[in-house]
Amino acid sequence: MKKIRAAVVGYGNIGHYTVQALEAAPDFEIAGIVRRQGDKDKPAELQPYPVVKDIRELQDVDVAILATPTRSCEEHARQILPLGINTVDSFDIHTMIRDYRRTLDEINKQTGTVSIIAAGWDPGSDSIVRALMQSLAPKGLSYTNFGPGMSMGHSVCVRSKKGVKNALSMTIPLGEGIHRRMVYVELEDGYTLEQVTADIKADPYFASDETHVFQVDSVDEVRDMGHGVNLVRKGVSGKTQNQRLEFNMNINNPALTGQVLVNVARASMRQQPGCYTMIEVPVIDMLPGDREELIAHLV
Repeated sequence: MKKIRAAVVGYGNIGHYTVQALEAAPDFEIAGIVRRQGDKDKPAELQPYPVVKDIRELQDVDVAILATPTRSCEEHARQILPLGINTVDSFDIHTMIRDYRRTLDEINKQTGTVSIIAAGWDPGSDSIVRALMQSLAPKGLSYTNFGPGMSMGHSVCVRSKKGVKNALSMTIPLGEGIHRRMVYVELEDGYTLEQVTADIKADPYFASDETHVFQVDSVDEVRDMGHGVNLVRKGVSGKTQNQRLEFNMNINNPALTGQVLVNVARASMRQQPGCYTMIEVPVIDMLPGDREELIAHLV
């Protein structure tokens, strides 16, 4: 069986765990890693692979896994899709997903490629659970309660702010889908906590949540990559009231994101040209192995 050749674009926390998930996958091989600095200061764990500055330096890439900050995903996809390479990403600004999907879908259909976007655990795998719950109780209410744990997207957002040397954003669930953001920052010289706090609270990542910002001497001393989610739906099946569905998960945040990205990279090879979110992709397409055997085992 010909293996899928994947390139990992970006090598932060998500890129690191994506490489591990690719190494564990029986149907993938790593075509290479794309980093801004190329092979300068190449980490020991990447020694077996080409490390380059531009994906065009790699050979026979089937799919690019964009392990980059959300706000750079579209830029990378626009550069890579015209090369005939599929892209997958964990874009996580919920309110912008539909517009992003429309933009890439047009490029996908022009280039004969596939993109699967917003493919982390939320949005991503949690989106599939929410869709299933809503199908089982069509009338009712769903609540997504995150944490307590580190939000990678929010942490990356804070680190991009002027005056921030390092940052950690923790998500604290308050119930019924309401959350508090606890943000811990190391500041650059010459910046005040008040200036940085105002910038953080104005960002769309934080604007709709209660947010508290604290200055610390070392973010690494308070960092924990654990996270979790509690999904609840209470509603009606047919005409029967009081149906209650619940899903719980406690995870290492970037490790699960890396695994989901590998799953959808596989699924991208099985779709028609276009841009998809995870609720549009058959779950069976995310699994390795023979389709008939999977049906016999899982149904």
